Amino acid sequence: MSGELVIVGDTLLDVDIEGTTERLCPDTPAPVVDVECERSRPGGAGLAALLAARSGHRVVLVSAFGDDPAAQQLHAMLGGEVEVVGLPLRGRTVRKTRVRAAGQVLVRLDDGDGQAAHEIPSERALTVLRHAGAVLVADYGRGVAGVSALRRELARVASRVPVVWDPHPRGSTPVAGLCLATPNQDETETFAAALVAESNGFGVTVTPNGDALNGRRATDGQATIGSVDAFRAAAALRQTWGTQAVVVTLGARGAAFVGAADTAVDGVSRIPSPDDIVVPPGADTCGAGDSFAVAAAGALLAGASPRDAARAAVREATAFVAAGGASAVTVAPEPRRPAVVTDAFDLADVVRRRGGRVVAAGGCFDLLHPGHVSLLRRARELGDVLIVCVNSDESVRRLKGPGRPIMTARDRVGMLRALDCVDAAVVFDETAPLDLLERLRPDVWVKGGDYADTELPEAEVVRRHGGEVVLIPTVAGYSTTRLVSGVRG
Repeated sequence: MSGELVIVGDTLLDVDIEGTTERLCPDTPAPVVDVECERSRPGGAGLAALLAARSGHRVVLVSAFGDDPAAQQLHAMLGGEVEVVGLPLRGRTVRKTRVRAAGQVLVRLDDGDGQAAHEIPSERALTVLRHAGAVLVADYGRGVAGVSALRRELARVASRVPVVWDPHPRGSTPVAGLCLATPNQDETETFAAALVAESNGFGVTVTPNGDALNGRRATDGQATIGSVDAFRAAAALRQTWGTQAVVVTLGARGAAFVGAADTAVDGVSRIPSPDDIVVPPGADTCGAGDSFAVAAAGALLAGASPRDAARAAVREATAFVAAGGASAVTVAPEPRRPAVVTDAFDLADVVRRRGGRVVAAGGCFDLLHPGHVSLLRRARELGDVLIVCVNSDESVRRLKGPGRPIMTARDRVGMLRALDCVDAAVVFDETAPLDLLERLRPDVWVKGGDYADTELPEAEVVRRHGGEVVLIPTVAGYSTTRLVSGVRG
């Protein structure tokens, strides 16, 4: 199995303030931290996407972003390594700040109330899901996993490709048909307690001393999570959620795995941590769950069984913690201007609310050449933002014939976004982007001057929404078709 790994979920901004502490505050028994440095990185689904990309996967991140400095910082950090497909966020980007000294977290400060808006996502968000090789849902309880249109598409996708769901107690219930769900210890206890409260339906009695399990005591060989037998809890969650398998991560103890064939409650399916990887005492475990879920999804993408994927994930997460965890993840923001929003529709709405002028241009842009760059630069001068509508690979084949495109849509979009004059790019599957323009509603629609004697099908849509069509003269001597013919000749 091959293809892109699509990660769907909530992206946060994680900040570590590192320092030293040698004294207490004189007016209260609290440590004084002398700050040495501050490091930022994507958190949540953003961290999962970054780890997946650095593992060699082609990654698309579908997540909600606002219009604030934290969101701009996230785009700058992620844009160079993954394709970001933005959804609208209501409120401020969640920022989690850890204050650390001598490798230990002294306090964590959480800020931001952002929640994904339950609106129809962009066509690009749905398209990348339909063409995914595997999907990881990194639910951090901020609403992306609850967007109805995404959930419907995820349910359909789960019948064709592996879908891994990393759940959150305040998040959305996983869709049925998943390949693997990956709750951690605390999450499993919360989910199991909820099931007990609802029906007491899986034979686990939660008691204050934590050792009564349906009238019997847990043995040393069993995986226990607080007051819950991990095997029984995982089996109950697998049945309730309708997943092929559930693997409960147990930190240094590895994981408890339950698949369809694991029905004997006394035969706990344990996956121990590898003996050959040494985790230092007090190691930073932040991000271990993301590392685990990414490794599991990557293994499934490569054709592994759920159990083998879980084994690979235990090993990868252990190595991640041994290497320093999330605090060791370094991110260098791109030096070029950060995009405020990469989703074309969000970006157009933001500019319109500010009274700005939205310009859109369209084409295949197969083998980007100076003629394209000239047209796009002149188009950008006509307004406050330029959104480029790019023909999908299948659309290019219909227009240009077999052997085209030369470059995939992903590569073409990447090159366009690297241009300073381009603020966002969105892919469409039709021959002409009529549906896209219905939603985008640009003030100006730009095409090359070679369309001067052609009746543009887009013109009616653009003008109906109050926009105008502008034809910009092409640069003589440049044509992708001519370049391709020359190379082949």
